[in-house]
Amino acid sequence: MKNIGFLLLFLTITLTGCRLDNFLFNPATVTEYKFDAFEEEQRFVLDSSYAISESLIDLMTLESGPEDDRETIYAAYIGDQSRISQDTIILYCHGNAGHLDYYWERAKLLANAGGKNRFGVFFMDYRGYGKSTGKATEAGLYYDVDACMKWLKAQGLTDDRLVIYGFSLGGAPSTELTANPRTLTPSKLILEAPFASFEFMAQDIAKIAFAGSFYGNLEIDNSVEIQKVQQPFMWMHGTADDFVGIHHGELIQQNYQGTHKVIRRVQGGEHSTVPIVMGFDIYMKLVADFITGEI
Repeated sequence: MKNIGFLLLFLTITLTGCRLDNFLFNPATVTEYKFDAFEEEQRFVLDSSYAISESLIDLMTLESGPEDDRETIYAAYIGDQSRISQDTIILYCHGNAGHLDYYWERAKLLANAGGKNRFGVFFMDYRGYGKSTGKATEAGLYYDVDACMKWLKAQGLTDDRLVIYGFSLGGAPSTELTANPRTLTPSKLILEAPFASFEFMAQDIAKIAFAGSFYGNLEIDNSVEIQKVQQPFMWMHGTADDFVGIHHGELIQQNYQGTHKVIRRVQGGEHSTVPIVMGFDIYMKLVADFITGEI
């Protein structure tokens, strides 16, 4: 049956010209964000001990991109904004599906890493996701994450206190903007379940080894960009990930040429279950220890 599916995909691409660019982006839109009140199915929901005071949650809009590609994106900051000029900040880049509400529980985990609000956490909906305007594109990913960096820099954040964390699709802007900095240069890079490149991902789906340009116009290649990264790097990946196989992450971590690398292959972890399978306490300690240099 799988071979039939791959054949149909091949024929669709060949006969209709419909390629895989749009398959990489799977946004959901909303009319309002609900955060703790979000009731749709999620991978996990944290108990009340992880709760964040409403006074430390700020939903905002940012203008993203140049004049000819300008969109309004939504972002949320967790923490005391008056301390951004002093605190270490985790800039979290989410995956290819959903919107901020889907990643709220993950953001709360990071806000509890190392102790309640030890680190500030900033995360955004890329253009086309949630309430953000426009349509998701590769260039848009980079503009949108950099828009968050511009806001953080305006609040007093400096390179040495910025940690960027990319989950799945979010590994693309995280790796790109660490390898080729724009507004700020992240001091550390964390990737969870990243894909090696668009071409590698497309060939995984199609099981037919054509050049990436056959499948689409995206040029994302984390396995190449990681070679430019010298900052400390941490990689986490579930061994049972059947969406972005662990071989993607293995190629990225093998290509890293910096001097400090932390690797966690999570036995039995699926694409979205690494924190669950690892255990929340172990996961949060791992993140905190990497950021503070304990590991």
